[in-house]
Amino acid sequence: MSTLKVDAIRHNNATSDAITMASDGTCTAKITSIGGGGLSHRNLVINGAMNVAQRGVSFTANGSYGADRFKTAFGAGGFNTQQVADAPAGFKNSIKVTQTSYGSASYKMIEHYIEGNNIISLGYGAAGAKTATLSFFVKGSVTGTYGVTIQNAATGGSRVCYVSSYTINSANTWEYKTVTVTPPTTYTWYTDTQRGLGIIFSLGSTGYSTSTLNQWQVANKFDVTGAVDLSNNSGATLQITGVQYEVGDTATSFEHHGFGEELTRCYRYYYRMNGDNNKTYMIGMSDNDNVNIYGFLHFPVPMRTAPTAVEQSGDASHYKVRRDTTQTCTAVPAFTDAMPFYARVNFPRSGHGWGTGQMLWCQGGSSSSYLGFSAEL
Repeated sequence: MSTLKVDAIRHNNATSDAITMASDGTCTAKITSIGGGGLSHRNLVINGAMNVAQRGVSFTANGSYGADRFKTAFGAGGFNTQQVADAPAGFKNSIKVTQTSYGSASYKMIEHYIEGNNIISLGYGAAGAKTATLSFFVKGSVTGTYGVTIQNAATGGSRVCYVSSYTINSANTWEYKTVTVTPPTTYTWYTDTQRGLGIIFSLGSTGYSTSTLNQWQVANKFDVTGAVDLSNNSGATLQITGVQYEVGDTATSFEHHGFGEELTRCYRYYYRMNGDNNKTYMIGMSDNDNVNIYGFLHFPVPMRTAPTAVEQSGDASHYKVRRDTTQTCTAVPAFTDAMPFYARVNFPRSGHGWGTGQMLWCQGGSSSSYLGFSAEL
């Protein structure tokens, strides 16, 4: 047998080493995988392929999630936010924003926040912090420069931001972009259940502007001088998918997860049950006032923090209660209390006549029925 002794391995046409040897017998390598397999759980982004959309697939309101964990925020004007079945090869879905009206507000963006517990591997804020790489696919109707920002969410008020940019070269064509983020060794970074890091895709250029890109700075807006302002382009669109944030200075192939795994990861931040007519959500018990019926459920996974409200359709007729007969609720379900692992919900039915301490089914009353619980960052 023989031993090959080299300091590094590099392709003839490459500008950097693929494998670098260390004197202690270890090595570092820039590894990509065919088809996205291998290199498990390196992507810190949840639902980067935009496959999970528990809330629905089309919204017009500010603060809407076109796909789980990705929220559109704009202070004025308007955008439609959608999950659409249009994506580059190897993907199924993307999140799409479409300009509907002009607004001069200082923020227009797509936001994704990573929990502090999940950025510990980056070591941000200390010696030895690691370089990271953001990669994503983008498709836009307007060519030009766009802003993208990595945000320290721990500072409050003005954020510590790594402001960068990318360019859309061809209209309505999927393009692959990467941004290498130098490691910050100062500032406070949350490493708990709070916001640890934000990835911000700017949709406008009316806020904070910087001529010094690709460095950490204190700012409370995330735009780039001369960037495209989508809100000032009638009907303009921007689509994003395949979002990945990982340790290292090289973007690897996107890490695909099975739908069930990605859905379960999303449940930590948002959980929705979509009901139907006479289909049961949970078991409940009647109170002594002939009105309130309290249902109890366990979440499929513990949520990031205890929810403080329940989302519902806004129509009492979409909810029912049943013992020996079925009765329609006289008010929409109301939040009672919760912990990260459970919630209680009141299904009111005035004058139900079943007495105190009766076990009942808490049900849906139509296909529009749903219950949602949020622990979003």
